[in-house]
Amino acid sequence: MSLRPISQTDRPPREGATELLNLKWLGPLRRFAEIGIAGYPREVRLRLAIINVMALLIAFASMTYVVTYASFGVMKYWPLIVVNLGLVVVALLAPLAHRINDIAAIVLIWVAEYAALFFFVRELGHNSGIQLNYIIGAAVAFAICGWGHIRLVVAAVLSGLALHLAAWFLYPPGSARIAADPALLHNLYVSSAVTTFGIVALVVGYALNKADRARAEADKLLANILPEPIIDRLKQVPEGRIADAVPDASVLFSDLVGFTALSQKIGAARTVEILDSLVTEFDRLAVEHGVEKIKTIGDGYMAVAGVSQHQADHCARLARLALALPRVVAAVSKTHDVELRIRIGIASGPVMAGVIGADKFSYDVWGETVNFAARLESHGLPGEIQVSSNVREALGDAFLLTERGPISIKGVGTRETWFLIEEMGVAPDPIS
Repeated sequence: MSLRPISQTDRPPREGATELLNLKWLGPLRRFAEIGIAGYPREVRLRLAIINVMALLIAFASMTYVVTYASFGVMKYWPLIVVNLGLVVVALLAPLAHRINDIAAIVLIWVAEYAALFFFVRELGHNSGIQLNYIIGAAVAFAICGWGHIRLVVAAVLSGLALHLAAWFLYPPGSARIAADPALLHNLYVSSAVTTFGIVALVVGYALNKADRARAEADKLLANILPEPIIDRLKQVPEGRIADAVPDASVLFSDLVGFTALSQKIGAARTVEILDSLVTEFDRLAVEHGVEKIKTIGDGYMAVAGVSQHQADHCARLARLALALPRVVAAVSKTHDVELRIRIGIASGPVMAGVIGADKFSYDVWGETVNFAARLESHGLPGEIQVSSNVREALGDAFLLTERGPISIKGVGTRETWFLIEEMGVAPDPIS
């Protein structure tokens, strides 16, 4: 079923063809590229803009042939001149066919071009090489329509092949209706060959570039969802299930104290603005310290180290990240004129990790260590980084910690915990 323009009430904000195509060099041609494309979905507008540019190129090429034939004799080649002028008119009016549906213009161009090419070969014979242009039709069909209109593509390819073969067998040189000058035939053959090879090369290059861009965008999207080592494993075994038991890793949870009440006072817009500033900076620091962000839940943030890849210093990495987070919160509080305080918990031990889901999949980590880290955060104090005894042992003398003492943690029991203060020998960064 073909697409028709959507109604004015449903119409999305209009984007120009040059904005869609990112072809600023079109210059004055951009107005022609935009004819008839308004009101269609974005991807369709892109395709229709390309069709408009192609129609303009056809009109220019046909006028070039008009001049060429006229230079060899108007009276002798007047049928070819008339047909080329007809192609100019069809090409320039083709964008108006977008008002019918999204395939009307390309069908009109293909029918006119295929018929005209067959007429030219009949008049000049297949030594002119004009039938080579049918190859362009097949290549352009795939480039413009793709799999979305596969029946149209197949029709264009098969009909072009049939007309190409028919022109070769039906119109040998002796059957030509016009005894063309050899120089003209040479000119036509060379121009047809150059155009065919050039267009096919451009189409293949366009397709490869589009595939590379799609692959890069997919990889970028995956990188925002999954750790890089997990992406590599999925690429190697697409149907494989990612499920790992990690004997020793570290988990961090953070939460903003009283942020729910604050968000109700300041409204949705400021809440999102503040959270975006915080999470953006948290993500940057996670990358800087070589740890993996797992997810955010509201104002809560979860990160791990030593899970998707072995890291002997996973505790130290998360400790450095934890020490940097309060400074970020203080800076964002100052910028947005609010009072925010963060609570952080870190635990270390065995965890399980894997990719969960099929369509909206995610990489998650779970186990007793994860639960313990979450409890350390929720039972912590504002502005403090509470860590487990395992983390205290792993950090050793490289970090300064103070003992909080035994505390009762829901679901875990009584545990000895410490507050992480600073990294020894490293001056804290000033609050910007």
